[in-house]
Amino acid sequence: MKVIAFPRKEQGSGASRRLRNAGQTPGIVYGGTSAPVAIALDHNALFHALKKETFHSSILDMEIEGKVEQVLLRDFQMHAYKQLVMHADFQRVDAKQKIHTKVPLHFINAEVSPAVKLSSAVISHVMNELDVSCLPGDLPEFVEVDLSNMEAGGTIHLSDIQLPKGVTAVLHGQDDPTIATASIPAGQVSADDAAEGASDDKK
Repeated sequence: MKVIAFPRKEQGSGASRRLRNAGQTPGIVYGGTSAPVAIALDHNALFHALKKETFHSSILDMEIEGKVEQVLLRDFQMHAYKQLVMHADFQRVDAKQKIHTKVPLHFINAEVSPAVKLSSAVISHVMNELDVSCLPGDLPEFVEVDLSNMEAGGTIHLSDIQLPKGVTAVLHGQDDPTIATASIPAGQVSADDAAEGASDDKK
């Protein structure tokens, strides 16, 4: 994705307020071998881009005065109650240096899993994103979690997921964190239990 930014010469709260009144959002680009650069971005374009999942987890091509460099969105601040982006932070990335960032998890095939089809279980997503480390060129937009073999009472752990080539998970004190669980709601019986109960009634 491409982002157009403009150098921002004036800084401070007053200058930022004037920028926002003019339909722009102040930001900063930092990292790499270059000095941090204060920037301004078109507010509406940024606001709509922030609604897209890929904007948060992809390498972005940022153009400033005709020069393009690759960046990652690192942080942004929203107004407490207005639909207004107050500030955005971007980090430069080096194609040869690994980056550490979060990517979203996409859960697939829940509807065909034994947990849902046979037991009407509820699948809970314990994690919705994953910390990863990889080279910028290997960064996936998302990681798929296949639920097709999940059974009622079952659990999917990180070790059950196939990570893309070149991507490693960054663990925070957990060797094999839980990704998803399948549980039968209280007061509900599975198809197997119901069948057993019916056969018992006939006896």
